[in-house]
Amino acid sequence: MRAIRRFTVRTVLPSELAALGELVHNLRWSWHPETLDLFAEVDPVTWERVGHDPVALLGAVEPERLRELAGDRRFLRRLADMADDLREYMTAPRWYQSLPDAARAIAYFSPEYGIAAALPQYSGGLGILAGDHLKAASDLGVPILGVGLLYRHGYFTQSLSPEGWQLEHYPSLDPGGLPLTLLKEPGGDPVRIRIGLPEHRTLHAQVWVAQVGRVPLLLLDSDVAENDNAERDVTDRLYGGGTDHRLKQELLLGIGGVRAIRAYCRISGHPEPEVFHTNEGHAGFLGLERIRELTEARLSFEEALEAVRSGTVFTTHTPVPAGIDRFPAELIARQFGGDNAWPTVPVDRILALGAEDEPGVFNMAAMGMRLAQRVNGVSQLHGEVSREMFKGLWPGFDVDEVPIGSITNGVHAPTWVGREIMELAGRELPSLVERAQGWEDVSKISDEDIWAIRGRMRARLVEEARVRLRRSWIDRGASPAELGWIEEALDPEVLTIGFARRVPSYKRLTLMLSDPERLRELLLHPERPVQIVIAGKAHPADEGGKKLIQQIVRFADGEKVRHRIVFLPDYDMALGQLLVQGCDVWMNNPLRPLEACGTSGMKAALNGGLNLSIRDGWWDEWFDGTNGWAIPTADGVADPDRRDELEAAALYDLIEHEVADRFYDRPADGLPRRWLEMVRHTLTSLGPKVLAGRMLRDYVVGLYTPAAHAARALTSDGHAPAKEFASWKLRVGRAWPGVRVEHVEASGLGDTPEVGASLELRATIALGELSPDDVEVQVAYGRVGIHDELVHPSYAPLTPDSRGDDGRAVFTGSVPLQRTGAFGYTVRVVPSHPLMAAPAELGLMTVPQEPEGMTNGTLR
Repeated sequence: MRAIRRFTVRTVLPSELAALGELVHNLRWSWHPETLDLFAEVDPVTWERVGHDPVALLGAVEPERLRELAGDRRFLRRLADMADDLREYMTAPRWYQSLPDAARAIAYFSPEYGIAAALPQYSGGLGILAGDHLKAASDLGVPILGVGLLYRHGYFTQSLSPEGWQLEHYPSLDPGGLPLTLLKEPGGDPVRIRIGLPEHRTLHAQVWVAQVGRVPLLLLDSDVAENDNAERDVTDRLYGGGTDHRLKQELLLGIGGVRAIRAYCRISGHPEPEVFHTNEGHAGFLGLERIRELTEARLSFEEALEAVRSGTVFTTHTPVPAGIDRFPAELIARQFGGDNAWPTVPVDRILALGAEDEPGVFNMAAMGMRLAQRVNGVSQLHGEVSREMFKGLWPGFDVDEVPIGSITNGVHAPTWVGREIMELAGRELPSLVERAQGWEDVSKISDEDIWAIRGRMRARLVEEARVRLRRSWIDRGASPAELGWIEEALDPEVLTIGFARRVPSYKRLTLMLSDPERLRELLLHPERPVQIVIAGKAHPADEGGKKLIQQIVRFADGEKVRHRIVFLPDYDMALGQLLVQGCDVWMNNPLRPLEACGTSGMKAALNGGLNLSIRDGWWDEWFDGTNGWAIPTADGVADPDRRDELEAAALYDLIEHEVADRFYDRPADGLPRRWLEMVRHTLTSLGPKVLAGRMLRDYVVGLYTPAAHAARALTSDGHAPAKEFASWKLRVGRAWPGVRVEHVEASGLGDTPEVGASLELRATIALGELSPDDVEVQVAYGRVGIHDELVHPSYAPLTPDSRGDDGRAVFTGSVPLQRTGAFGYTVRVVPSHPLMAAPAELGLMTVPQEPEGMTNGTLR
């Protein structure tokens, strides 16, 4: 018989061990080895049996053992030390507290979070990044409030069929068995979040709090008695269900998330966020909820929109349109109209926020960008791709001017770096561990120490891979008697390449199989063998991705190579840590430029691994020619099969002639000196860049603090500046058709323009109903292409010189001629206001209509 309901009965700790519960329920233990050591000491056998899950440990340890520990003075001293260390960590001022005038609090919304394997609320890179973001914020003292959903079945666990086909399993998660506490009102009743649905229905949710160091993470859960079955299942699975189900999840994340923040701040006294950070379009409805709050406080829609935009940051994580959530517009109209309409937020205004080129479609990323004054991608290359992808939201502006910047992702070193490396660095380079400074001193660590640690981590990976491989074969139907070969699978002395990630087609899991015979030769080379450890999950609905996994598994099942190439099912954070620590080389071969960032290679680099990657995402930005290897790309080859063939051949050549040669090139002392030289250079060149702390500092300085200042500016004095700014935008938008560049005069060139001269300009602008203060007249100048287009132009403002009674004004200025060759210029008019974040913000621009507006020449 099956139970109709499951729940976890928590252990009642003796009073002497009360601090143990405090340590367990703060997820700082997930990146604090000393606390994990303490948990292991509670009951070493049980600790191993529960997979290093502290909550499960407390639920499984025998009461007699707890009573024994309560009388163990040595254990109690260690427990007190760990509790004191946590309290000091939670309260002492850190980097952020030294900043003047920074945001009082930042709300960070993400549909998934990878904090620890014991809290399986993530599917891939977005969730792992979100987890690292919160952990780095905690370490730096950044006052972030995380918001997400609590999925009762997580993403899924993965196994393989006898034929190598991915199978999905959805184990039920009981919040009582997770490191969570239920958010309750002062009287003890659980907080309830309510969202209206069409046909007079209501979606109810409770709020669980995960404490991630100093950062509270609020997770909304719809599995409550007030909901019917359909609404209870809204938070059943991460990225599960159809269109209507996904819309409800995103309503709960965005609208419900804001309401959960309001409740948490009211109950706990936490400062209300000044900045709201939206990760991808999944949480975009948070902007609508904040507009509703302000319009019900008697602001107009336009005024509320400006107040909301000023304090909102939107980060896009996808480089392909297919990765964006899009809903039928009628579904959105039904949700926000009819009997469920918000009286102060017209449904047509909501639909306009999500409008895109295709009629009848509501684009969540488009809405997110329209609701945010600051937008960024997650690597420099991804910023370029995003500007091209979303340029239609800012028509008329050059791609380079689309207001989407970039902050390259980073990784949380204490989570991902092997303990041996952290301890070595703590002894030899304390400033590196304490302040992330002094990377150049890595040169002081001996080759012997680095090689010994790399060997231990590789051996640990091999040992665990054999355990997982045996379990997988048994799950697929093999008997233990036929698995003796697994004891020899992989070799702790062999060059080990790792490949682990989600399995969409663009990541090209099977590129390595392009020439199976060539791959076999690399794996079985008599002097310089290679072994490959592979992991990855395909989305349950992605049949193509499952076929790729099956192809890899079938190849790895081959009797001749199965000791050199393995696929390990159920890729999760625990396996990810083993892989990035134990692999000598991290391989990544996506179709460029479809990898937004790709942070797993950063984790490998911090562990002394070397990257072998297509120049995409972060690797395009930070590969310097000697800190790893770049796989050449066959850009411009239209046939995808031919492109794969060419890039796979380059991959094989690099592995055989560069990677393996260098790894096995060992003088008499047995140390691969040239390899270790690359490891050292990788650490010194990439270490300071790939850290999540660097990423957080970039967000704080470049986005959070400016957004907080803008939000304060617009909301001061009863939102008077927001009202003025909204009124100004409406006035400029109505008057803009009357703005024209009527005439441009140039002087100062002479017959033969030469470098060092100045081009003097005088532009006559018809402003219609606007004043010179409402606009900026700019000269755009620089190199010209074969069709007279300006190529990456520079811009300089022209100064108002005079204004007539007829609505015309004259603007003047000069352009220095600082380069030789083909040169051109034009004049344009854009709106200008102190509260604008970028010239393209309104999407309005006027350029000359007559040929005289564009002048070309060649400078000598």
